[in-house]
Amino acid sequence: MAAPMTPAARPEDYEAALNAALADVPELARLLEIDPYLKPYAVDFQRRYKQFSQILKNIGENEGGIDKFSRGYESFGVHRCADGGLYCKEWAPGAEGVFLTGDFNGWNPFSYPYKKLDYGKWELYIPPKQNKSVLVPHGSKLKVVITSKSGEILYRISPWAKYVVREGDNVNYDWIHWDPEHSYEFKHSRPKKPRSLRIYESHVGISSHEGKVASYKHFTCNVLPRIKGLGYNCIQLMAIMEHAYYASFGYQITSFFAASSRYGTPEELQELVDTAHSMGIIVLLDVVHSHASKNSADGLNMFDGTDSCYFHSGPRGTHDLWDSRLFAYSSWEVLRFLLSNIRWWLEEYRFDGFRFDGVTSMLYHHHGVGQGFSGDYSEYFGLQVDEDALTYLMLANHLVHTLCPDSITIAEDVSGMPALCSPISQGGGGFDYRLAMAIPDKWIQLLKEFKDEDWNMGDIVYTLTNRRYLEKCIAYAESHDQALVGDKSLAFWLMDAEMYTNMSVLTPFTPVIDRGIQLHKMIRLITHGLGGEGYLNFMGNEFGHPEWLDFPRKGNNESYHYARRQFHLTDDDLLRYKFLNNFDRDMNRLEERYGWLAAPQAYVSEKHEGNKVIAFERAGLLFIFNFHPSKSYTDYRVGTAFCTFKIVLDSDAAEYGGHQRLDHSTDFFSEAFEHNGRPCSLLVSNISVNDTVQL
Repeated sequence: MAAPMTPAARPEDYEAALNAALADVPELARLLEIDPYLKPYAVDFQRRYKQFSQILKNIGENEGGIDKFSRGYESFGVHRCADGGLYCKEWAPGAEGVFLTGDFNGWNPFSYPYKKLDYGKWELYIPPKQNKSVLVPHGSKLKVVITSKSGEILYRISPWAKYVVREGDNVNYDWIHWDPEHSYEFKHSRPKKPRSLRIYESHVGISSHEGKVASYKHFTCNVLPRIKGLGYNCIQLMAIMEHAYYASFGYQITSFFAASSRYGTPEELQELVDTAHSMGIIVLLDVVHSHASKNSADGLNMFDGTDSCYFHSGPRGTHDLWDSRLFAYSSWEVLRFLLSNIRWWLEEYRFDGFRFDGVTSMLYHHHGVGQGFSGDYSEYFGLQVDEDALTYLMLANHLVHTLCPDSITIAEDVSGMPALCSPISQGGGGFDYRLAMAIPDKWIQLLKEFKDEDWNMGDIVYTLTNRRYLEKCIAYAESHDQALVGDKSLAFWLMDAEMYTNMSVLTPFTPVIDRGIQLHKMIRLITHGLGGEGYLNFMGNEFGHPEWLDFPRKGNNESYHYARRQFHLTDDDLLRYKFLNNFDRDMNRLEERYGWLAAPQAYVSEKHEGNKVIAFERAGLLFIFNFHPSKSYTDYRVGTAFCTFKIVLDSDAAEYGGHQRLDHSTDFFSEAFEHNGRPCSLLVSNISVNDTVQL
């Protein structure tokens, strides 16, 4: 539990501690001005910042600075030298001996021994052939051989391997020496950081409607143009870091520096990112530094024959719920490995930032398991916080924003830790955004547990607006989490089995399909407009993708049926999916025009429980939502601070599968008649049942 400073105990001690913290943390005063309730925890911010600063100082004194320290991939692993030889280096502190073997030496395990250096490092130089050509050609297989202190002979993949493949029916991945004669040449510069972030969360492997693993090439040629057309300016790519188990959705990483080979080559991923940049789209990597796969033959686990090396030894090094290994973030070489990994993806593939997975698990020794996180500040400070992990995250954010000032980092944190998205100079974590994870849970709860007439407007507004001041959030109605097997997409919760039979425009609307299509649009727009400073959509959900996600596994007879995205549904002019797709496109285009995500938080003037109406203003727009399942309203008075209005987006329009009950040629004029706390108001001629109007 935390033991906060309290002025009641000894006022002079409290003031002295507070002043010391303010002196040590450059902009802590600003954080405490924003949130005075954090004052009792000033010493916690002081300790965190001093730990971050001390490690940064140590890196400077011992490694020549974080710039050099984060280039570990330039020496560790296997590298071709200018003379045609190979330089090899590994960190294996628990090993008795280290060797290199592979196709190049007929798999003789001991003919190329590494030399032992200080601090658990090992190095090897292999001269070139007599004709100066490299002894280990591009595309050949390699293994590191470890002899353990107990006498075992272990075949391992280098933690720094750049490319690994699984051939045929092999269980384990093979390390392929990737050293092409010509590297990919990027043609396009990084786009500028967008003022408003509209994220298209994507998975390359499921991006085809066919029952197979799709490729980088397929995504580049077929999916990128869709994303551009829909008005998204950012892609978040999942499952890129190599993972042996496809069904892990990319969250059980085995090779941290290898782009997944199941989709193609490293150059094809580079082309994907480069092509996105040519379209003005930035690309974020879903980076997993919260844990690692337990695999040892083709993963990091037991690399040097011990249960430690990159991880904590004993129970602390295992995540029981995820059945995976946990990094020892206080280890010097682990910091080198992880920070170098961050830099690798930024520089080798030109990603524009990261969505950090599993941040809650990193932040706390309890990993968030069984925790409710009520919001009491004592939950975020004290012995339950893993400050080594938090310091690593601060270092990672510092590195990212130093290398690429326009880069973006997003924290997947369900706990709501204060200051996680505040500047490091304030004692914060340094993230740009956090995911607003309560929002999709609220929508699923409403659809699963409540009748339409029982939806609580105040509860919806509270969930959408409950975020920390000046800490930006990414709002979303659903992500990949909500679509996984055992759950369903929003569209399937709304329309279920009728999506199989009643989505044709040649058949009349059924009540279920009509309600589902209208609510799907409303849920997405109110989340977009009210829920955050960025917006995220998981691929396919923009058009109401049916069913759920389930990767091939033994439990489903290795079927790909649910591991695909059926984009052809929205291309079929005879199906109603096109209406949802059109609305998503125009919603994003309107945001690009008015920039509400970059505007201050909305002013909510109405959340009427009886009428089921929500109204708010943001970025000079007036949003009006009628969630009532059966009532429409004429001449409905809405408060505003503005004067003249025209309809700019109407969910009831024909192109969105609506009933065309509003006249878009009408101008609306407010009058100096105070209403709902606003100085003016206007009468909206018609607010139809399950309708959204944007003026």
